[in-house]
Amino acid sequence: MDEILLKYLLGELGETEQRDLLHQMEGDQALRAAYIRMQNLYALNLLAPHPSQEAEGIKGFNAFTRRLQVKRQKKIIRSLLQYAAVSLLLIASTFLLTHAFFIQSTDVQELNTLYVPAGQRARLTLHDGTQVWLNAQSTLTYPARFTGKRREVSVEGEAYFDVAENRKKPFLVTTQQLTMKVLGTEFNVYSYPGTGYIKTDLVEGSLAVYSTLLPNINVTLKPNEQLIAKEGNMFVREMQNSDYFLWKDGIYTFENERLLDIIEKLQLYYDVKIIVKDPEIFNVRYTGKFRQRDGIDEILRIIQKIQKFNVQKDTENNVITITK
Repeated sequence: MDEILLKYLLGELGETEQRDLLHQMEGDQALRAAYIRMQNLYALNLLAPHPSQEAEGIKGFNAFTRRLQVKRQKKIIRSLLQYAAVSLLLIASTFLLTHAFFIQSTDVQELNTLYVPAGQRARLTLHDGTQVWLNAQSTLTYPARFTGKRREVSVEGEAYFDVAENRKKPFLVTTQQLTMKVLGTEFNVYSYPGTGYIKTDLVEGSLAVYSTLLPNINVTLKPNEQLIAKEGNMFVREMQNSDYFLWKDGIYTFENERLLDIIEKLQLYYDVKIIVKDPEIFNVRYTGKFRQRDGIDEILRIIQKIQKFNVQKDTENNVITITK
C-alpha cells in the first residue's frame, strides 16, 4: 500500500486508480493517517516555492527523490512547478500540505488543504494575490485556481486574510457557522473546533458576515469591529486588542485577559491539555506578549511571576497540571 500511496503523491496513478484509492481513504482512517505521514516526509519539496526560491526548491526535491530512489524526479518537479497556482512562504519549520480531490459526480475538482501543526505558523499567497496567514493547528482549503464568479476558501482554526480586490469576483471564507463575503479587505478569523464560538475582526475595508445556522441573518462589519458568533447568535463590539494580530509575526499578545482564556489559546496553539486544579486561578487577568518559538513552558514560567502557581508536566500523556 505504501508503494501505491507514493505513486499517488508522485502523480503516477491512472484516473481510475486515483478514484479507487480516494474512495478507500474516505472510509479507512488508518489509510488516511498513513497517507498524511508519508506526505509529511516530502511535502515541503513538492510545494511551489516563491519565484526567487525556485532553484532551491528544485535542488531540494532532487536530493530528496534520490534518497527515495525514485526516478524521473526532475520531470516531476518541473511539471509541478509549472502547474502550481500558489506560492507558499514558510514561516515555520514544518507543516503538512495534503493534496486532495473532492469528487462530485463525474467531475474531479482539485483542491489544496494546508494544515499547520502545533507550535508553527505559515503564510501563503493564493492565485489571485490574496495573502493568508495561518496560525497553529489551523487548516485552509483552497482551489489551485479561482474559476467562476466567486473566490471561495474554507478555514478551520485561525487565519488572517489580506484579500486582493476584485469587484467582479467576491471572496468568500467559510467556517463551521459563518460565511464571510468581501471584495478586498483585511480581517482575522478565529474558528477552532470545540471552543464553542467563532470570532472575526475587521481591520480594513468592509466585511459581510452570514450565519449558516440562521440563513436570514447577516451583519456588515466596519473597520475595528469584532463579531462573535455563539450558539446561533451573533453580536458586534469594538475590537478589543489591535496588537492581537501580531501572531502573524510569531508574537502572542494578551491584554487584560483571564487566565482561563489564555489557557484555552495555549492548548490550541501548542496541542497540549492543561488542567487547572484551583478554579480561582482562572479569573486572574494578565497582560503581556510572548514569542511563539519560546514554547508553552517558557510562557507559563513568565506568567508564574505574576500569579504564583505550580506546574506539573506529564510529558508521556502531554498534560500540564496547574495547582496553587
